[in-house]
Amino acid sequence: MPNSERKPNRWYVITGGPCCGKTTTVNLLRSMGYETTVEEARHYIDLQRADGKTPEEIERNQADFQKHVLDLQIAQERSLSPDTVVFLDRAIPDARAYYQFLGIPEDRRLASVLESVSYHKIFILDLLPLVNDYARRDNVDAQRSIHALLIEVYRSLGFPVIQVPVLPAEKRVEFILDRL
Repeated sequence: MPNSERKPNRWYVITGGPCCGKTTTVNLLRSMGYETTVEEARHYIDLQRADGKTPEEIERNQADFQKHVLDLQIAQERSLSPDTVVFLDRAIPDARAYYQFLGIPEDRRLASVLESVSYHKIFILDLLPLVNDYARRDNVDAQRSIHALLIEVYRSLGFPVIQVPVLPAEKRVEFILDRL
């Protein structure tokens, strides 16, 4: 469906490859009073860890992991008001990029939901040096590949994509707010 036929809203996606400063940017926007969302992949890992699972156990079956994250992302976006300015820490189309990166065949559910998603603008943050933690265990090649796939996916879906350069966190937020 062309972007012009999608239901308009006031949502802005903050995305990019692993370790590009998405969550820092979203947290700064939240501290300024904007409505924001959580990154559902990290949220899912945190929920599973609370149940006693290790990150390795959680991510052992990547297809299952990605489908659980997609379920959470869909539920999160369905709970948002289209009339409220919201900054999303990743969004549903990120799933397509991760499916492609991991070689997971795209299922009908993802394809169907992608036909109706709508975002005002997509802000893709340029990559920062990779720093891994309990939930992020990528390498630089994976970081760059995922980043490129995210740009490709959002552009292919017809969304306005704005690339955000590496700047101090507060300046990135200014850059974004100046382009709403």
